[in-house]
Amino acid sequence: MKGAGRGGPAGIGALCVLTASVLWGTTGTAATFAPGVGSLAIGAVAMGLGGLLQALVAARRIARHAPALREHRALVLLGALSVAVYPLAFYTSMRLAGVAVGTVVSLGIAPLASALIERVLDGRRLTPRWTAAACLGLAGTVLLCLAEGGHRGAAGTSTADTLLGIGLGVVAALTYALYSWVAHRLITRRIPSRAAMGAIFGLGGLFLLPVLFATGAPLLDSWGNAAVGVYMALVPMFLGYLLFGSGLARVPASTATTLSLLEPAVAAVLAVLIVGERLPAAGWTGVALVVACLVVLTAPTGGGRRPRATGRAATAGFEEAAAAHRAD
Repeated sequence: MKGAGRGGPAGIGALCVLTASVLWGTTGTAATFAPGVGSLAIGAVAMGLGGLLQALVAARRIARHAPALREHRALVLLGALSVAVYPLAFYTSMRLAGVAVGTVVSLGIAPLASALIERVLDGRRLTPRWTAAACLGLAGTVLLCLAEGGHRGAAGTSTADTLLGIGLGVVAALTYALYSWVAHRLITRRIPSRAAMGAIFGLGGLFLLPVLFATGAPLLDSWGNAAVGVYMALVPMFLGYLLFGSGLARVPASTATTLSLLEPAVAAVLAVLIVGERLPAAGWTGVALVVACLVVLTAPTGGGRRPRATGRAATAGFEEAAAAHRAD
């Protein structure tokens, strides 16, 4: 990554994504403070209201770039549908398979899905550095998943529930990778990140409103439930995705999704410290491997050489997108 050192555009982008990942890592633990609220309601209020807030804040930018967004309406619709499916699959995965496993599967598979999308649709070659980081991160997520899955099985959790939760985690990973790619594609086509993210998440939020109306009544049963809903919408989703959009203006989607592997590590640690889930030694080894993945991916290269890419997602596109983001 160009500028991976301190102060470079890619370094700033990586910091934005890492900060967003820390915020996202709190969502599973936050959801446990509203046990009477279903996973569909949690997902709908978090991403639905958070997405509508993004659209509201970015309304002027969306209006300014409306012609370009209409030109790419198929991409916007694809991203919005992915945004709507992602939280429903993600929070149900955590409810069925546990906070650690659900987060690990959802985020651990996303870098591979994102890289495959970029390879097929953008012609981007995968660098040895990314491959090494992804291998470390995936090894860590597998260890976390196995460790937590074994613990839940010993505690009497249904194997069918765990497997269904893992399957929904795969769906969440695919949709996360897809809307990340769509957002990055719009940004590289000189639509600023606020406008691109606001349009995608605002429309996705509208798609989630019927789910919220159908399942969200328990959010109003107590101040505690309401507080969880407000926190999820404002902090991890609204603020987190503003930071993520800023990061996507400076780094490729595959890099962003790999950096977000910090989220399952944060989620696992919080699940142990706050929720009371137990994490065996293999799980902690997995956390260490995820951290090692992030170190490999974000450490300065020294040479400052640009990533080798082909097709429409070449490095020049990233630089133009960053320039458009700063100008807006």
